[in-house]
Amino acid sequence: MSDDTAADEADTEAEHDAESTGLQDGDFVTVAYTARTVDGGDLVDTTSQEVADEEGVGEDQEFEPRTVVLGEGHIFPDVEDDIVGSEVGDEGSVVVPAADAFGEYDDEEVRTISANKIEEDDRYPGAAVTIDGEQGYVETIIGGRARVDFNHPLAGEDIEYDYEILDTVDDREEQASSLLDTMLGMDLDVWFETDVEEEEEIVEEADDLEEAAEEGDDEDDGPVTETVEVEKDTLYIEATPQLSMNQQWMFQKQQIAQQFVELLGVDRVIVQETLGEGGGMMGGMGGMMPGMGGGGGDLEDALEDADVDADELAEELDVEE
Repeated sequence: MSDDTAADEADTEAEHDAESTGLQDGDFVTVAYTARTVDGGDLVDTTSQEVADEEGVGEDQEFEPRTVVLGEGHIFPDVEDDIVGSEVGDEGSVVVPAADAFGEYDDEEVRTISANKIEEDDRYPGAAVTIDGEQGYVETIIGGRARVDFNHPLAGEDIEYDYEILDTVDDREEQASSLLDTMLGMDLDVWFETDVEEEEEIVEEADDLEEAAEEGDDEDDGPVTETVEVEKDTLYIEATPQLSMNQQWMFQKQQIAQQFVELLGVDRVIVQETLGEGGGMMGGMGGMMPGMGGGGGDLEDALEDADVDADELAEELDVEE
C-alpha cells in the first residue's frame, strides 16, 4: 500500500469517526440561517429579525432561530448533510443547486390558457393565480388569452445557505413544541403522560387450539385471551379553535401524528379539548368559550387570530346572528 493511499484511508476513517460522534439524523437541532440566491443575492429565507428588517420583509412576522430534526426534510438535504457530524457552535455555508432546491426552470411550464379561467381582479401581469389546482404567475394577457408561468418563482436559482448551529433540544416537551411550530406554525400546550389501560392479550394461539381439537379436547374456535394492564406513553396536545381551523392539520392530522409517534417514541397522540374545570351544566361549556358570558370576546379573538371572518363563518353555517 502506498503512503498516499494509506493517508487517504486515514483521512476517510477520521472523517467517519468525526461524523459518528457529532450530530446525527434524528437529532433535534436549533439553527440560525439566512438563504439567498447565488445570482443576485435575493433573500429567500432567514431566521434573523435583523436581516428581515433590513430587507423589509415579514413586517407582521417574528423571526427567530428554528429547531429542525435532521434527516426529516425540514431543510434541504444538502444543508442537513453538511450539518451531520458537526457540533454546537459550528458554522457553515452550503450552495444548494437549483435542481435540489426549487427545481430547474422548465419552459414547458409557461402555458397559454383562456383568460376566463382567471378571476377578473387577477387579470394583470405578475398576479399570483391558481388554475386547476396549480399555482402560477400571470406573464401577459392579450385579448381572451393569458400566458401563465407555473414554475416556482425560484426555479432555476442556486441557493446559498449560511448557518450556525446554536443548540440541541433534548427535552421531549420542547421537541414536541418545536415540531408543532415547524409543521403547523403554531404554539400549543403539550405534555406527556403514562396512561394505564386494559387490553385483551392472546394467551393461546389458534394453532394450539387446532392441535387440541385434533386430540379430542373440547375447545372453542379462535384464540384464548385475557385482560391485562398496558402502559401507554401518550403525547397530549391542547386543542384550540386555531388548530381545528388549520387547513394543514385538517387534511394531514394522521400523517402529522404518525411523525410524532416515530420521532418522539410515544405510543399515541391525543388532541385534548378542555371544556372547563369544576363542573357545571353541559360539562362546563364556559371553559371552552370563556368569554361567552361577556359577549363571546375570546372566541372572536380566536377567530381573528385564525384569519377567519366571523360573519362569513356564520353565513356559511346558516346561523342567524
